[in-house]
This record gives sequence, C-alpha cells and structure tokens, in this order.
Amino acid sequence: MHRFDYGKEPVKLLTPEIVQMVSCIHEHKGKQELFVQANQDELKTLLEVAMIQSTGASNRIEGIYTTDNRLEELVKQKTTPRNRSEQEIAGYREVLSTIHENYEYIAPRPNLILQLHRDLYSYSKSAVGGNYKNADNIIAETDAEGHRRARFIPVPAFQTQEAMEELCEAFGDAWEADHIDKLLLVPMFILDFLCIHPFNDGNGRMSRLLTLLLLYKAGYIVGKYISMEMLIEKTKETYYEALQASSADWHENGNDYEPFVKYYLGITLKAYHEFENRVEHLKYRTLSKPERVKAVIEQKVGKITKKEILDACPDISKTTVERTLLDLVKSGYIAKVGSGPATGYVRI
Repeated sequence: MHRFDYGKEPVKLLTPEIVQMVSCIHEHKGKQELFVQANQDELKTLLEVAMIQSTGASNRIEGIYTTDNRLEELVKQKTTPRNRSEQEIAGYREVLSTIHENYEYIAPRPNLILQLHRDLYSYSKSAVGGNYKNADNIIAETDAEGHRRARFIPVPAFQTQEAMEELCEAFGDAWEADHIDKLLLVPMFILDFLCIHPFNDGNGRMSRLLTLLLLYKAGYIVGKYISMEMLIEKTKETYYEALQASSADWHENGNDYEPFVKYYLGITLKAYHEFENRVEHLKYRTLSKPERVKAVIEQKVGKITKKEILDACPDISKTTVERTLLDLVKSGYIAKVGSGPATGYVRI
C-alpha cells in the first residue's frame, strides 16, 4: 500500500516556482486579515454569493444540475429538494455551512470525514452516506470516440479503512509538527484522498470540501468569499490533467505531487486576486449602482462581459447591469462587440 510521507516528500516540492507561489499567498493572507477587519459588513454579500457559486460549481463538476433560481433558493433554504440532484445540492450546502461555521473544531480524522460524508447525503435516501465503499471502484475516462478506459485504479475496498487511518495519522502528525508549510501539505493530502477514493460516491465533492476545511484551519479563508470550486470548474481540464500527472505510480510510491500542488496553489492565488479586486470595488458602494458598473468597466483593459460585471458586483441585479450597459452603449461610452455567449463591451 502507498506510504504517506509528509516529511521528505514535501521537501522535493521546494522548487523556485513553488516557493515563489507560496510566498505570494503568504502576502495575500496578510492583506486578507486587514480586508476582513475593515469590511466585515460589506463582505457578507460576497459570502452569500460564494456559498451559492461554490455549491453550484462543485456539483456541476460531477454532473449534478438544477436551475439558477432553484440553486439560489436551495442554498438560502427557501425551498426543499424536488429530486435526487437537488437533494445532493442541499447536502453540499449543509456540509459547506458546517465547515464555514465550525472549521476550527473539525479535525481531518476518519470519523469526522465519515460524518461530513454522511451529511453530504443527509437529504438523500441513498445508503452511501457516511460509509466507506463496499466495492472496488475505477476512475475512468471516455475518449473522443466514446471508448472508456481506466485512468486510475484506487485503493481496493478492503484496504480503504486502513488507508484512511494511515493517511489521517501521517497528515495529522505533519500538521501538528508544523515543519512543512501547510500550503504544501493540503494539496498533498487531497491528492492522496482522491487516490484512495474512499467512497462509492461523492469523492470529488468531499475533496473540495476538505480543501476548504484545511485551508481555513491554516488561516487561508479566501474560499469563504470567492468560490474556489467555481475556479476549479472553470479550469476543469487542467485540474484533471494535474490529477492524472500526480497520481501516476502512486501505488508504487513513485508519484510526483508537483503538478497537483502547483495547480492548487494557482487556484488559491487566483482566488486571492479576485478577492482583493472585489474588496476594491466595495469602496464604490457609495456610488449609485449604474456608476459602480461604469467604474468596473473603467478598470478593465480590453473587452468585458456582462458575467464579469455581475461577478464583480454580486449585489447588483442582472436587470440593472443590462439596463446600464444599454444606456452606456446609447451614450457612446462603450461599444457592444460579438454576439451570443461571446458578447462583450469595450470602451470607445
């Protein structure tokens, strides 16, 4: 079985590129604390939007969908699930809320991971929640011609409990020793978790929830305000490429964690950049909503899309943004370019 080495393996990751990425995230963490203290009331909007985006994105990655309106109602607990997909969406919201509110008291131990997985299926009649897999699973992929092949064969079912116990013990020891930067330990743990693939279903969603849990425990709470799950969804192909590259020869202890660690550090950096940009926009809250939309456009170099404006101003309605864009086009301040999904706006 794979040997979980969080002592020597992380040392191999200290390349100039990774060290620079880690240093940049450390700097952003320092700013994060100042931003949060100074903008607590305003950040509530970002938190609410990120909850909706995270719940939707993490489930869509696994092929679980509902409408945007239903998603928002489910996350805000204004309705009850109508079908299996909505049951799983509601379960994700439940676990995400638990992590947001109690991360300081949740340790990555097997029994607590099982409890979180149980809660992931708390709205479902499925019996998989809170139990390790009872049959071997295969991570497969389908090529362009529709042929399926095994991309990775995880730990067999009969070894899963032992593997999870060893994983959590080795990780916990390294975490408490605090000799290795936790920004390296977190993605290593997530990769090992995915290679074990301990559940019949929900492994991908659990990996993203555990990512947030561990980052929060390490003091990196950017995922509360910017949906890291959405950033992963937007770079899904790169995510799977990094996962495949880092899982090769995992069973033989010959895998290279670097591609997956670099990917996760990149996502974390992107989240911090977006967080700081959105906090920057908070200072425009004294302006009218159309003026804030115009301010966002002024800061953008090149083409900007309606979705980018909505993301930057989550408290401004789609109708208001569309009306403002129409007025700015009529006034000659901006020009509309492209059509359909490629529609954007540029300053004249």
